[in-house]
Amino acid sequence: MKIAIVKLSAFGDIVQAMIVLQFIKKHYQEALIDWVVEEGFSGILKNNPHINQIHRVNFQSVKQSKSLYLLWKQFRKIRKFGKYDLVIDMQGLIKSAVVARTISSNTTLGFDKFSLRESLAAKFYNQTYKIDYAENIIERNLAIIAYALKFSIEKENIYHKQPFLYSSKDYSFISISKTKHNIVLIPGASYKSKCYPVEKMAELTTQIDANFLIIWGNKEEKVMSDKIKSLSPKVYVCEKLSIDSLISLIAQVDLVIGSDTGPTHMAWALNIPSITLFGPTPGYRNTYTTNINKIIESKSKVNPSKINKNDYSINNINVGNIVRLAQSLLSVTK
Repeated sequence: MKIAIVKLSAFGDIVQAMIVLQFIKKHYQEALIDWVVEEGFSGILKNNPHINQIHRVNFQSVKQSKSLYLLWKQFRKIRKFGKYDLVIDMQGLIKSAVVARTISSNTTLGFDKFSLRESLAAKFYNQTYKIDYAENIIERNLAIIAYALKFSIEKENIYHKQPFLYSSKDYSFISISKTKHNIVLIPGASYKSKCYPVEKMAELTTQIDANFLIIWGNKEEKVMSDKIKSLSPKVYVCEKLSIDSLISLIAQVDLVIGSDTGPTHMAWALNIPSITLFGPTPGYRNTYTTNINKIIESKSKVNPSKINKNDYSINNINVGNIVRLAQSLLSVTK
């Protein structure tokens, strides 16, 4: 069986979707699984033994240039991917649905119009699956795969998942302590109202006896990281890491604390303890809680179909609550 998964973006969404690979392979060991992704996010998929081929597209350049010629080139490229038995659009946007339909296949499957934020996307599939858009994203991802390939997945199977992010090597980090717990802090996110205040991040580091490492991915996040260090000099601000080295780092630490963003979700994917902080996005939907992966939500009422980016309720999460939860998680790691 030859399967193409369409999940173009974004970083955290791709991480959360990748769990399906191990379950497909469990039931269809000989299946060839290809993945269609935006070029800028393809690094997270590299080195995964369950992926046969990564198909990179670049609609971001089309959006920036507004060039119909570049758009035509992208779809011409997609038509050359080959023929598939099954194409599954796990993104559920009009853009991803068009990509899925463009790929030559016997079956193009996606969520039905009642299960999508962009309901028009369902018109591009010849087979659809219904599940409430507000349901947990991990369960949604697994449910559509299980429906497509006719097998069942229990919650217990999700709890006992295998880690599914892979780096090309085990990196050595001088910032990793051999005597203290190592905690990664992630101050950044895709927009400001998802970010926990840097002053509170700094306060957090003064209340736990641990080695704190801060990671960042762009200039704004570097400024935030440096501000935390100025308030709490004992923290270590990492150099800018590649995705490959980031996977290796997170796999080596004892705890990850951050907001609803890709690197925080990587901890869950690697079976590393984590605390995810939620303000304007729904914690019950956007991550999967386990005995080592916990969430703290603000008191904001969140509509998953219409995110309010002006909701800064994450600012009200109490530092002490994070500290207590972190200490509880660290007590079972060493």
